[in-house]
Amino acid sequence: MAYYNTGKRGEKKDDESAGNRYANPDRSVALQKARIFNDTPINVSKCIPVATEILYMLNQGEQLTAKEATNFFFAITKLFQSPNPTLRRLVFLGIKELCSVAEDVLIVTSSLMKDMTGKEESFRAPAIRALCRIVDPSMLQSIERYMKQAIVDKSPSVASAALYSSLQLARGPGIEIVKRWGNEIQEATNSDNPMVQYHALGLLYLIRKSDRSAVNKLIAKFTTGRYLKSPLAVCLLIQIVAKIIQEESTLGITTASHFDFLETCLRHKNEMVVYEGAHALVNLRHSTGRDLGPAISVLQLFCSSAKPTIRYTAVRTLSQVAMTHPAAVTACNMDLENLITDSNRSIATLAITTLLKTGNESNVDRLMKQITSFMSDISDEFKVVVVQAVKALCLKFPKKHSLMMTYLATMLREEGGYEFKKALVDTLITIVEDNVDAKETGLTHLCEFIEDCEHVNLAVRILALLGREGPKTRHPSKYIRYIYNRVILENASVRAAAVTAMAKFGAFNEELRPNIMVLLKRCMMDQDDEVRDRATYYFYVLDSHQAALYNQFILTPLQVSIVSLERALQTYLTTPAEEPFDLRSVPIAAEPLTVEEKRPRSEAREERAQTGAGGGGAKDSAKATTLLDSYVEQFKNIPQIAALGPLFKSSAPIQLTESETEYVVTCIKHTFAQDIVFQFDCINTLNDQILENVFVNVESQDPAFVINGTIHCPKLECNVKGTTYTRICLPKDDSGATGTFGCTLKFLVKDCDPATGEVDSEEGYEDEYVLEDIEVTLADHMQRTIVPNFGSAWEEFGEENENTGTYALNQYKKLQDAVDNFVTFFGMQPLDRTEKVPDDKNSHLLVMSGVFRGNFNVLVRCKFILAENGVAMQLQVRSDDPDINQAIIESM
Repeated sequence: MAYYNTGKRGEKKDDESAGNRYANPDRSVALQKARIFNDTPINVSKCIPVATEILYMLNQGEQLTAKEATNFFFAITKLFQSPNPTLRRLVFLGIKELCSVAEDVLIVTSSLMKDMTGKEESFRAPAIRALCRIVDPSMLQSIERYMKQAIVDKSPSVASAALYSSLQLARGPGIEIVKRWGNEIQEATNSDNPMVQYHALGLLYLIRKSDRSAVNKLIAKFTTGRYLKSPLAVCLLIQIVAKIIQEESTLGITTASHFDFLETCLRHKNEMVVYEGAHALVNLRHSTGRDLGPAISVLQLFCSSAKPTIRYTAVRTLSQVAMTHPAAVTACNMDLENLITDSNRSIATLAITTLLKTGNESNVDRLMKQITSFMSDISDEFKVVVVQAVKALCLKFPKKHSLMMTYLATMLREEGGYEFKKALVDTLITIVEDNVDAKETGLTHLCEFIEDCEHVNLAVRILALLGREGPKTRHPSKYIRYIYNRVILENASVRAAAVTAMAKFGAFNEELRPNIMVLLKRCMMDQDDEVRDRATYYFYVLDSHQAALYNQFILTPLQVSIVSLERALQTYLTTPAEEPFDLRSVPIAAEPLTVEEKRPRSEAREERAQTGAGGGGAKDSAKATTLLDSYVEQFKNIPQIAALGPLFKSSAPIQLTESETEYVVTCIKHTFAQDIVFQFDCINTLNDQILENVFVNVESQDPAFVINGTIHCPKLECNVKGTTYTRICLPKDDSGATGTFGCTLKFLVKDCDPATGEVDSEEGYEDEYVLEDIEVTLADHMQRTIVPNFGSAWEEFGEENENTGTYALNQYKKLQDAVDNFVTFFGMQPLDRTEKVPDDKNSHLLVMSGVFRGNFNVLVRCKFILAENGVAMQLQVRSDDPDINQAIIESM
């Protein structure tokens, strides 16, 4: 928006010293001034600053009531009588700003159409934009002829305005009418004007994107020829091609010509196009097997560019690539080191953080010193980037934890916003949880931080960590003072968290229990009811002197899906029931695993550190929806599956075909109390066939497994996912809980027209396709759970509930390989970081906990010994049911 200066030449100095003349406007006064629009004749010199002031006020976020907006709208439309170009442009801006609030805005349509079809070129383009903002779908046909003409207008500004306005219309209910303008839009892509060509390509893709064949033709036309002269249009085409590559990769389709086009763009004469091509290549999720060398080479050349913007984009992209492919970026280390002294601190920061991700253990000290020298000169946003890089480095070089933690603790004491402090706390928590040697040092740093922490969320998180990790340290008593200080000095939320942390110290350490009970008794007089209730609850649990109660009600967190628990409680309250609510009916979830995070906790934590994602905050928990919850919601609409009872566990998808085959099938195993349901997700990649009555014929050689029902998929069109289900009754004897199932995809084939999808004949023929076998393993019957005090829980079961076995694992030559395999095999939660084997050890103890199908608690101890001919293992299993013990032993 241009500001109109009504001051005289002699007043210029005063105006400049006064600053922005439109800042802090008074809404009522500004709207009163709008009465000047009614004067006849129109005083242009007075109307322009009044209109500018009100539009500036709206642009700053000021909200008008419907009445105020309507009054101002009708006032400003009277300025159509003036031919002044500046005043008319302000009128167009005012119409666009007010059309969504004011009433009866359609009254100005005739004036806009007059300007749209007039001879004054400076009026036509903004009139088109304003008109398309106020018309509704029913009026589009009346302006269709004018829009078609405007799209192919010789004036670039008019054509661009028409294309952009059509783009906005096509995103709403007007898309069907805009599709009829395809010939004109196609013609506009041949324009010599860069902006017209860019807008035409964007609109053409939008109206065709639902038709895969049409999009492929669009891509083929513009990637093989030399139609596009606009760098902006080429960049848009790169983004379209990259999106198509990702979509086709999920369907198992690989198009080499698309990759060839992206690599061709790396040799374009325009730097923007070259960067967009490199950016697309390194960010394709499904191109990990593709050689990143050409794209990395281009980014390496950009690092030595004389333009700061080019250097910044190159380093920023290399930093992102280093998260997933650090080896590919190593070749750029020399160029990145040259950028450490760059005058632009943002570039220098990104260069150092990238080096931290790709560097080796020998240069860590030098890099950390260089970071310290300019941390005070950069914004919090880049400080967070540095901290995330340090987190990844800590996971990569655990022996350097002392240096890293000192550096992080120093930054904790410096000034900074919430996001910066949160990133620091996240990093320290990650180090404490993943590195045993760094635990006490990290907890001490965090204790010192909460003495002056002004962020409640961070204080609560640190107190939760202290309650979880502090009791396991060599000198747990030294943390009590820091925790109890929070009870004295902080608000109610922090005090409640401190009470819980103290209770865990009392439950875990017998010698501290009397002192903790004294402190809890003091907290029972707190002003806040939440603090009082917690203190009272924990005091009487500790006063029971029963280890089982300590484990169940203090140390062990609630290990169910919160979303499912809420849903189950709502159902219980709204449905008459004589029996009490049973918590065992709620699916178990030791921690929320999102759809993207279906993996062991340690692995997920490491990946979050590499990608720079913070973990564990309240915001993250609020957004986390487990896979189990999504499946439960899905099965509510399938009566045959909903009748099987609560869902116990769902597996990760298993590929039953190669990704390049004509039929792509994946299987998800859903475990219930007495059944397993196989969910087969099928995709037909042939565009000349439609499959009907699709199902998977499942067979088992073990008669104990009974195939008991199949839900067919009625129709499977090309590249549209369909789902079929098969139910399998499990043997009543848990010892037969594992088996192998043969699978064959069966269907009725009907040939169809590849272009329209219309079936050639209603008569089809039956066909089948052999799939890979499915294995039901012990892990399919086991859910992960967390037991904070394994030793106490192990003793609680007693030797009478134990089964043992000894095994020779000659196929493994390393302890870590054996441990990794058995963590996967059992499907249980490794405790106390025993899934990691020290490099210098010849023996290792792996302890795990879980819940077997039917809600039976299970604990396992695996003692591994490295011998000359492989690995030997002694297995001990304790559970609620001896049959479960035997089933686990026999599954070996």
